Amino acid sequence: MKNIVLVSLVLMFMACGVGEKEYDATGTFEATETIVSAEQSGVLLRFEVEEGNVLKQGQEVGLIDTTQLWLKIQQTSAAKAVYQSQKPDMEAQVAATRQQLAKALQEQQRYQELVADGAAPSKMLDDATSQVQVLQKQLAAQLSALSTNTQALDKQMAMADVQVSQLQDQLRKCHIVVPAEGTVLEKYVEQGELAAVGKPLFKVANMGQMFLRAYVTSAQLQHIKIGQQVKVFADYGSGAKKTYDGKVSWISSRSEFTPKTILTDDERADLVYAVKVAVKGDGYIKIGMYGEVKF
Repeated sequence: MKNIVLVSLVLMFMACGVGEKEYDATGTFEATETIVSAEQSGVLLRFEVEEGNVLKQGQEVGLIDTTQLWLKIQQTSAAKAVYQSQKPDMEAQVAATRQQLAKALQEQQRYQELVADGAAPSKMLDDATSQVQVLQKQLAAQLSALSTNTQALDKQMAMADVQVSQLQDQLRKCHIVVPAEGTVLEKYVEQGELAAVGKPLFKVANMGQMFLRAYVTSAQLQHIKIGQQVKVFADYGSGAKKTYDGKVSWISSRSEFTPKTILTDDERADLVYAVKVAVKGDGYIKIGMYGEVKF
């Protein structure tokens, strides 16, 4: 009798266990993808990218023709040199006027002494004073004109410097550099083709940090929080699965209609919330692969 009871209890527990799911939600794996586009127009002189290549951040993988930009830099630098040569030597150009003014001041001082002694008429002092005033105004006008000319040339030189900086920035953008570490998923152009600004060149994805995008109901949502450690199962088909440690990295703040390809615990729910679970990639998880998560 006791044996019969024990067998019945075992069968009950087994029946209960068969009805339980090993996961709470399902979804597909994805990665952060980056499309690298051309920042300058020209012929691709070099393009060292192949699908499947693992590229490092900052790695240079191509070069767009820089000939025209280099020539413009040389032209702008030459124009700056011309502006520099046109800058006046202010002291040299006003030296004669300064000398005339110095002599006029001496004459004025001499006539002041003569008039004070009664040895010369006051008209001669007035003429000397008038000459000093004329030369002072002439010197001020020359200095003002030369200063204005110098400022204009300085501004033209500054504009040339800005143009050179702009051209050097464009020249730098001719060097195709990988913005983020990742694996090349797609290649859109070949060496020798004409690149245009904004034209996609290749796509990379960080396969070392994968994400499982799953969908949960509002009832499940109350048991999930960002940073929560979870178990993730990669589905390789035919019952083959691999377990990974995951962490909830994002929970959508907006509900959406249940995707037809996604199963949830509550099939009656029309609205679900997207959840992203971060998983460290090991080379086996692929983009688009199905996965499961247990919260």
